[in-house]
Amino acid sequence: MDFIKNLLPEGTIFGAPEISNEQIVELSKTAPNLIVWAVPVMLLLTGLEMWFSHHNDHDHYSKDETIGSTLVGLGSLVVSAALKFGLIYLTVLVYNLVPWRMELNWWTLIPCYIIYDLASYWAHRVSHESRLFWATHVVHHSAEHYNLTVSYRLSWIQHIKVIFFMPVMLFGFHPVIFFVTNQLATLFQFLQHTEYIRRLHPVLEYIFATPSNHRVHHGSQEKYIDKNFGATFIFWDRIFNTYTPEEEQVIYGITTNIDKKANPLHINFHELNDIVSDVRQSKNLKEAWMYTFGSPITVYNLKIKAAHEAQQRELEVYS
Repeated sequence: MDFIKNLLPEGTIFGAPEISNEQIVELSKTAPNLIVWAVPVMLLLTGLEMWFSHHNDHDHYSKDETIGSTLVGLGSLVVSAALKFGLIYLTVLVYNLVPWRMELNWWTLIPCYIIYDLASYWAHRVSHESRLFWATHVVHHSAEHYNLTVSYRLSWIQHIKVIFFMPVMLFGFHPVIFFVTNQLATLFQFLQHTEYIRRLHPVLEYIFATPSNHRVHHGSQEKYIDKNFGATFIFWDRIFNTYTPEEEQVIYGITTNIDKKANPLHINFHELNDIVSDVRQSKNLKEAWMYTFGSPITVYNLKIKAAHEAQQRELEVYS
């Protein structure tokens, strides 16, 4: 590491001093909490959308889902606050390990945001392709109505996906820049979750994850499933061949919609409970592995097939 440090030219933004343990405590206190500051605005906009939907007889809100989304969102804020110091400590630890540490400069937010969004694309995509990670994300897809409260539905165990953002930390961005980027990326996604912003200018639709592009992502139709993973930039989906435009009306929810729509515990942990149940009934280790880490679509199709075969056997017994 010292050899690499000596190669860095003097007078550059690299080679910033390490952050001490004492500074970590101060950093955790002073790091801007943009999401908490934005909550009043988010609640105001949600209230306006809710009123407009009711006033115009639009079926965009469900009482039980709204209660569930709100309780999940409040729980997510509590979990995030509880883990804040630990996540800051992890970010500082990585920051101190690399010799190309960057100074705290506002403009480094731009490359950090782009790299962060690429990592977010892959974290999001893996969350749809591996059932264990799907269990940390299905919370967000379980609403059958599409409105601003859907943005509140963030899993209480989603922070295990921090492993996908370790490469971003390794670039040496200052921890404050990393955390501001994380919060800005989260806030950007708030306005994606609405029916009232229709298709925007083609240039914007080509570059950004607009409400139209993101509605596709929440669709349960076969043509929409596992499409449009981009959080801020939709061009990642174009690059990696996962893009689909909004065409027919989106049917929201998941392939098997949940009951207990107002229960935040059920919303958060129903998929984990199903995984445990499926693993217990597995015939062998290979099947147990598949039920845990396999594609949710593959698992769904396998369970449908197993249920059909069981029904056939039952009919044979009574025939």
